[in-house]
Amino acid sequence: MFKLFFLCAFLLGNLAHAADSSTGQRFKKVLIIVLENTDYDEALKQPFLKKAASQGALLEKMNGLTHPSQGNYLAMIGGDSFQVKNDDPVNLRQQNLIDLLEKRGLSWKGYMENYPGNCFTGATKGRYVRKHNPFISFDNISSDPNRCANIQDLKAFAQDAAAGTLPNFSLLSPDLDNDGHDTGSRFASAWLEKVLADKLQDPTFMKDLLVVITFDESRARNNNHIYTVLLGDSVKPGASNRQTLTHASILKTIEVEFNLGSLGRLDATSPAIEGIWR
Repeated sequence: MFKLFFLCAFLLGNLAHAADSSTGQRFKKVLIIVLENTDYDEALKQPFLKKAASQGALLEKMNGLTHPSQGNYLAMIGGDSFQVKNDDPVNLRQQNLIDLLEKRGLSWKGYMENYPGNCFTGATKGRYVRKHNPFISFDNISSDPNRCANIQDLKAFAQDAAAGTLPNFSLLSPDLDNDGHDTGSRFASAWLEKVLADKLQDPTFMKDLLVVITFDESRARNNNHIYTVLLGDSVKPGASNRQTLTHASILKTIEVEFNLGSLGRLDATSPAIEGIWR
């Protein structure tokens, strides 16, 4: 009886811990949308992005870590650019955000427009490019069919959004046209408005959700100042933040909110985002 009592207490404690760790105080789900190659000031000139900044919280001193794109994408889920200075395919034997999420029993997806599926590791396929899909560069994801199944085409985002089944963490990467890489920020802003504007006004969609709209890097090479806005029912509308931040700070904020611990890289030393919450 004595042993049975402690066994039950142990199991109940673990269940309670699991339940607590699956949600955050400020948000229970986060959706990161990444657009391409635009200076901070230029992004703020685009009508929808300007409107989003007034509805959410603008990170005024947000910077990419490196040029070109790929190192910044890797930092979003790896906490470091891993000294990647080009956009050639890389294969990293490194722990990443997915390991931390799954350890806590939290769900995740990558919504990669035109991604072919089936653990595809090629550099390009139509307007899809691997360099904008950080998940596939980590060996413990690309070599695991069960994990690869969580990397899906953008159509899955529309389905999950309509069904109310967005995971705890998701990262959405449009193709080379819709992210502005080959078309410019005006095109990307207009595309994002079509995809997101109505959803931002939908209380059911936005409940317990943090939406992060960011860019991978600036167009200018002498700096890396980028537009980033946070939106959600936990964010003060019209707030601004003047901390010096990078993509690693977004990762740090997620780690803190979901009690994930740290990867021990730039996420460990970067500040979490403060001063914008209700």
